[in-house]
Amino acid sequence: MRRFVWMIVGLAALAAGAACNKSVNVEQERAALLAVDREWSQTAKDLDKYFGYFAADAAIYAPGMPVLTGIDAIRKTFTEMSKTPGFAISWTAAKADVAASGDLGHTAGSYEMTMGGATEKGKYFTAWKKQADGAWKVTDDIFNADAAPKAPIGTHALTAASTLTWGPAPPGLPAGSQVAVVSGDPGKAEPFVLRAQLPANYRIPLHWHPTTENITVLSGTVAIGMGALDPSKMQDVPAGGFGSLPAEMRHSFMAKTAATIQVHGTGPFDIKYENAADDPRTK
Repeated sequence: MRRFVWMIVGLAALAAGAACNKSVNVEQERAALLAVDREWSQTAKDLDKYFGYFAADAAIYAPGMPVLTGIDAIRKTFTEMSKTPGFAISWTAAKADVAASGDLGHTAGSYEMTMGGATEKGKYFTAWKKQADGAWKVTDDIFNADAAPKAPIGTHALTAASTLTWGPAPPGLPAGSQVAVVSGDPGKAEPFVLRAQLPANYRIPLHWHPTTENITVLSGTVAIGMGALDPSKMQDVPAGGFGSLPAEMRHSFMAKTAATIQVHGTGPFDIKYENAADDPRTK
């Protein structure tokens, strides 16, 4: 009986050793991963398929913005970007490598992205991990441009201040301000530039915009806060200052003095209030 027990233990040890020493065909896995990346590159226009290549906890490290962590954040940001007129993205995997374990790997190559009339070319590095079902999923993706994007020839615009047409602010904004469209059409899904003249103490309670808004203060001083409208907790932005407010970021705004600001964004422009009672359209 004792010999039988020892024989079972010995066989189990041999089986475990065989499992640990199971060889991985790295070249085969490398070719497979390269093929997966190339398949992925064909899904940029089919968002459901595109997002299917990300692990649930994936992260994207894009230049000029915070890390996007988790498939929900990635989906939200990429979907918003894809709505920009003329948006297109493509990439070509140049190489792939896989660890000896066969479950970790990376790909690298070049990409080209067009958005808002400008085209960017650059390089990327993507980390992959094989899942329990054998599928490769993206865990980390980082990319950066080879050079600053260039606007296509013939799209420049020149606007003299004297030619601007001023009028009351849109209904969603508190009364008292005057706005002028510098370029584009804020009512359409395209880039626009607005200029606004604000009286002192002009206030916009906690709100957010569906798209990113970039604000440059041309004169006077404004204040921006990331919570309820409380002047003591808001950050002053004097003339020459700049603020970038990502899509759906809750913030409050006020003009500390009479001020003129310029807003760059992508339409259609809209404003949503955290408290419905603050919305001028309900009054």
